[in-house]
Amino acid sequence: MLEDNTVYIGRKGTMDYVTAVVTQFRSGSEEVVIKARGKAISRAVDVAEIVRHRFVRGAAVKDVRIGTEQVEGEGGSTSVSFIEIVLAR
Repeated sequence: MLEDNTVYIGRKGTMDYVTAVVTQFRSGSEEVVIKARGKAISRAVDVAEIVRHRFVRGAAVKDVRIGTEQVEGEGGSTSVSFIEIVLAR
């Protein structure tokens, strides 16, 4: 999977990320990876569901990966949960 097909979820509005995923599919990508960490995980799930049900009807969830990664901060290392949702058509 190329990094070009990855949409990183952050603090923008949900529809901004939906547009990014739909654009990836319309530019010819067969798979798009939606990645998020921490509080953005629920937004990533929302993006995947909106894309599947409203914009790319043939898209399906191919894979979901979850885990925890260590993030270095000012106060030391902390654990942050992440999710990767692979959508394919």
